[in-house]
Amino acid sequence: MAVQQVLQECLNNWRNISELDYCLMNLDETVAVSTSPDKHLPSSKKIQDFLESTALGVATSREQLFKIHTNGDITHILIVFGKSDSAQTIGELAVCQVESLLNAYREKNDKNIFMQNLLLGTYNDMDIYNKAKKLRISTTAPRAVFMVETKQNKDENALATIRNIFSARTRDFITALDDNGIIIVRELPSTDTLDDLLGIAYMLVDMLNTEVMTPAWVSFGNIAHSLNELPNAFRESKTAIEVGKIFYSQKNVFSYNQLGIGRLIYQLPISICEMFIDEIFKNESLDSLDEETMTTIKIFFENNLNLSETSRQLYVHRNTLVYRFEKLQKKFGLDIRTFEDALTFKLAMMVVEYIKYSKRKKS
Repeated sequence: MAVQQVLQECLNNWRNISELDYCLMNLDETVAVSTSPDKHLPSSKKIQDFLESTALGVATSREQLFKIHTNGDITHILIVFGKSDSAQTIGELAVCQVESLLNAYREKNDKNIFMQNLLLGTYNDMDIYNKAKKLRISTTAPRAVFMVETKQNKDENALATIRNIFSARTRDFITALDDNGIIIVRELPSTDTLDDLLGIAYMLVDMLNTEVMTPAWVSFGNIAHSLNELPNAFRESKTAIEVGKIFYSQKNVFSYNQLGIGRLIYQLPISICEMFIDEIFKNESLDSLDEETMTTIKIFFENNLNLSETSRQLYVHRNTLVYRFEKLQKKFGLDIRTFEDALTFKLAMMVVEYIKYSKRKKS
């Protein structure tokens, strides 16, 4: 919930209790929130005279004025409409609550900004230590960085759901870094392993599917045992989600330590990949294969080159499969019924996906 909504609810509650109206004014004399927008506000001269004085509160003929401090600085003026002694006492109590809310919001906001800049590698080790100490953030607690992406850009429902899931965990940080990426920095028990992180990732996917009705991808890197290791954990998480979406599109949870051969291909220059494809397919193209043939190949690979199981799953005769693979061999010169040619073809399929992804990213 935005701070303005929280402050409005706070003043509405005070109005219901005290039967007095309130206005929270910014220092530029604009109204932040008010329980009665039609109320006549003090003159600009009265406001400026009050701000220049040393008094924390003053009473005029119609209202009480109070200075609101956030982290030691004057940031707002609270106006309580009423001139009785009780109005002054109630105003002083309201000041305490408004200041608590503003300080809590500012501290949370400062922590989020710090964490965002930390993940992006903005700080050196000394800056990390000093800023963390000031914000009362542990520098040595183990943490994991999760990246969540949905198919909808700026999915506020997904962000709200994730914040609700971790609402009781005050030491976790949840932020959106771009249009469709949500970052979770989760503080971990010292006993947690990568298997525990896998369980958290699957829980996030299931919750988003159930609560928001949206498919999501979740990735994570290695556990960071100190704050200065978090930027690397963030890069690992970002790499994992990109590699996973390119090469393992049938999955929705990706661990940096379980990316397999996709990670190797991802680090190759596109020019090398294109040379490899030209060498394997020559004048032919993988796109020239029809959907039926591609499905046959994928299921054949999933069944570890087992012809009988593949024919059973596809409801076709074994000889029909043999015929399809012989046509494929004639076209590309690769017999995927043999391990070496199957490996080459599988690599070529993955490399083609990577080339397509790179071209889409540039366009």
